[in-house]
Amino acid sequence: MQVPSMQELLEAGVHFGHQVRRWNPKMRPFIFGARDGVHVIDLGQTVEKLQEACEFVKKLGEENKILVFVGSKKQARSIIMEEAARAQAMYIAERWIGGLITNFEQTSRNLKKLRDLKAKKEAGEFKERTKKEQLLIDRTIAKLTRFYGGVEDLEKIPDALYVIDVRREENACREAVKKGVPVVAICDTNADLFLITYPVPGNDDAIKAIKIVTAAIADAYLEGRQKYQKKSDKEKIELVGKKPRQVTSNK
Repeated sequence: MQVPSMQELLEAGVHFGHQVRRWNPKMRPFIFGARDGVHVIDLGQTVEKLQEACEFVKKLGEENKILVFVGSKKQARSIIMEEAARAQAMYIAERWIGGLITNFEQTSRNLKKLRDLKAKKEAGEFKERTKKEQLLIDRTIAKLTRFYGGVEDLEKIPDALYVIDVRREENACREAVKKGVPVVAICDTNADLFLITYPVPGNDDAIKAIKIVTAAIADAYLEGRQKYQKKSDKEKIELVGKKPRQVTSNK
């Protein structure tokens, strides 16, 4: 498992932080300096922290644990959806629904409702309904899909979150912390590290910066998932290959 080099991160603009006046002092250890009123992030530490985050995420994949990518800002949304799909992970690319983690009982009901409505529509069970009723059903499915489509198959509280923009996704981070769910996040110079388990110091606004870090996280999780799948397939083959033990009679 190899993470991007300092040069690759530099070319993607990962080192650009926020304006000096907008910083969070908790990010001081990861700041190299300032240039033209903008903080510059220490990419040496970015590489180190990204390596730690990727190792954690890879282990999640190896253990078949659930990682949810979270990023609702415009420049992150498509990246989140694409990379999560590639890594066989789940995602939230719209506004975080309050209680998604802390009130998982309600979340489960909403997810079940979405699955049931989609299944019934596919089976043609709504064909006899009036046009108005069908329209309302379609709107309900569309609304639920918009907010829950990326986690439609979620059956329990996620094992970890990967977050882009800690300040924007603060509610998601706080819910995770409250339930003991580890959070991996790109942490710009205005981030509150108190909420983050595995911070990756870096620019969380530029598309190229978001892409390179998110792709590394996705690669690590996918590598772990593939290792888990390979092990699982091997165990199935071995199980099938075992012949039933014959019982001999003493009679």
